[in-house]
Amino acid sequence: MSSINRTRTVFIREDTPLPTTLSIESEAFLPGWRVVKNLDRQALTREVEGANWNFFYLAGEMRATVLGRDRSGTLRRAVKCVLAKQEGQKFNSLEITKVVSKPFFGIPFMSVTAHSRHIQQGVKGFCLEKACCCARIQAG
Repeated sequence: MSSINRTRTVFIREDTPLPTTLSIESEAFLPGWRVVKNLDRQALTREVEGANWNFFYLAGEMRATVLGRDRSGTLRRAVKCVLAKQEGQKFNSLEITKVVSKPFFGIPFMSVTAHSRHIQQGVKGFCLEKACCCARIQAG
């Protein structure tokens, strides 16, 4: 089984600005997305924050369940479903927080739970946008 298929795996959108001191080994996973190979979420957080950047955790989990055995192709389909649910949202990273593979009446399936993350230098722009969204929700 691939090391990708585990919790705390992080995916980063291609062309995401990263600290120059950060040495990430990654490989293509889905069109526009790369999987971080040499760092889990905790190590990546330390590296990003050590460079005085921010690695935001965005509230609200996303789930997807797909048919298939515990294999990388099944995980790709599940992550693709998770990303489709977040289309139009501002985030450039995704963390897998739970992977469950088991049969249901003999049919294998995989359920993936993930959280959106966002890497950026400073907090300007990100907080302002979130504040505007919060103001609209409270006013409505």
